[in-house]
Amino acid sequence: MRIISGKLKGRRINPPKNLPVRPTTDMGKESLFNILNHHFNFNGLSALDLFAGTGNISYELASRGVESIVSVDTDQGCINFIKKTAKDFDLNIISHKADVFKFLEKHQSSYDLIFVDPPYNFTQEQFEQIISNIFNNNLLDEEGMLIVEHSKFTKLDHLPNLSFERNYGGSVFSFFEFESEKEN
Repeated sequence: MRIISGKLKGRRINPPKNLPVRPTTDMGKESLFNILNHHFNFNGLSALDLFAGTGNISYELASRGVESIVSVDTDQGCINFIKKTAKDFDLNIISHKADVFKFLEKHQSSYDLIFVDPPYNFTQEQFEQIISNIFNNNLLDEEGMLIVEHSKFTKLDHLPNLSFERNYGGSVFSFFEFESEKEN
């Protein structure tokens, strides 16, 4: 796993093998950030990384200048790895060990970018609940973007605020924005 752009471009990250994760591939991450580069200047933004796993997306955001990042995962090993890596690279990432559903119920800050990468075995209802909770609890800034990574078997194209989707192999990124017009 490597950081693909920004001040830490090219840095390798080697998480422990025993973490229960499925990191976003470098190809998928590069494609995702090519899209985000057309929508945002990362300097000064705030981001929330849910189901953060190894922190792969959080490090990429920090490397590109995102000012404030909160990473959430249920696994203590993942949280420990994120904390250690953030300290080693001097990154402003705050990590929380928490159930994402409970975190979303209680959390009151809003973010410019929210990235959600739950386990692919989540049910359709669980994916929909996460997206609904983010919008209903005003966790996304008005001009912000919610990105959900999911398998091609999970369908989110019927949900409100979906702007567009991009497929990369077996993975799909669904992009949600307030009052969005669907792109082709």
